Amino acid sequence: MKDLESLSATQAIKALSKREIRATDLLLSCLDRIGQKESLVRAWTSLGKENALSRAKQLDKGAFQGILHGLPIGVKDLYDTYDLPTAYGSPIYANHYPVADAVSVALMRQEGGIILGKTVTTEFASFKGGATTNPYASKHSPGGSSSGSAAAVADFMVPLATGSQTAGSIIRPASFCGVVGFKPSLGKVSIAGVKSLSVTLDTMGCFGRTIEDVGLGLAAMSGDHRLAKIEVLHNKPRIGICKTSNWSAAQKEAATALAVARHAAEIIAKGTVDDFSLPMACDDLTQAQSRIMLSEMSRSLLFERIHYAKKLSPQLIKQLSDGATISYEQYAKDLLLANHAKTAVAELFTNEIDILIAPSAAGEAPSMRDGTGDPIFCRGWTLLGLPCININVASGPNGLPVGVQLITGPGKDHFLLSAARSFALALPDPTLRDQA
Repeated sequence: MKDLESLSATQAIKALSKREIRATDLLLSCLDRIGQKESLVRAWTSLGKENALSRAKQLDKGAFQGILHGLPIGVKDLYDTYDLPTAYGSPIYANHYPVADAVSVALMRQEGGIILGKTVTTEFASFKGGATTNPYASKHSPGGSSSGSAAAVADFMVPLATGSQTAGSIIRPASFCGVVGFKPSLGKVSIAGVKSLSVTLDTMGCFGRTIEDVGLGLAAMSGDHRLAKIEVLHNKPRIGICKTSNWSAAQKEAATALAVARHAAEIIAKGTVDDFSLPMACDDLTQAQSRIMLSEMSRSLLFERIHYAKKLSPQLIKQLSDGATISYEQYAKDLLLANHAKTAVAELFTNEIDILIAPSAAGEAPSMRDGTGDPIFCRGWTLLGLPCININVASGPNGLPVGVQLITGPGKDHFLLSAARSFALALPDPTLRDQA
């Protein structure tokens, strides 16, 4: 079997489980690809080649270990790994080796996953871009903060990689890089062993080339193995297009993407799909998310700000300073607003709608000099803690991918995967259907 690095995670696992391919050969194919493209894409902060090869050889000799048996995985450099340096995107932690894996990393290893290396994150998962470029066009951003993970999967360096989202750090880079990104329900995956930016918002997820891939990844990361088996969507779901209150920020290609998405949604809904507005309780979610994030950041990174201020970027220093000016009274008020909004949205998904489709980003990936892109179309969904998945549906004026995100009710991660798979299969472009 040739071009093993081009296999999706699900395809690779099926071949590995039947012993049609060896974990060693798959790993070497991924390493060859990295060798060819890393100087341009710059997705990695470190690679553990020797440990990974040793692990692959061990798995090839033994019994089938778990749902990720023999699969090379990239881990965002925000997650602790005992055998690879974890710098959290900052020079403060250069050559830092944690004593233990993050919980989700340990679970992935237990399921037979091979941790190939650490992928680039922005500084402490904030907004200062890293070295990674967009695999489609090197002068454009891959998004942030999970930039290396999205780019590594998009460029066939690994079939699966972890990410995290506090504002839009899974969905946005997935859209910019044309891969599937899955942000599950808040709390679905343990944040233990992951450098926290905002305890109210931090959500762990992953990137793959197909919906089945991210279901597989989340099944291992969470321990909920139901996610590894996507059920066929039998009923006609109630679907709405939600442009959100931030629609004025959308570019022309975002509107095109929603039009394509509406057509696919009408096929699986077997009827008209109308625009849908969120309850009034959600009116100020974007602003509240931003304040909560900044306020919690200012406390989460207080140690670094006090002791290592000279090693923090001016951009991050300003964010931390802005966060420190937010009163605790305002912070508590925003948390209360979020709770009211969560209650209203939970009722909405129970009584009126099953799936909402919204922009993943304002448009295609911006140029590197313009930063990692605005997470404006993700902030509210992140604060609500809802499961979201990005699917590539169109392209922008520079030919770069443009995605939409499917959103469903709290805790309905398994249903979201089923709906997303049906949605992808209904897309008009046969190439885009491969995301299913």
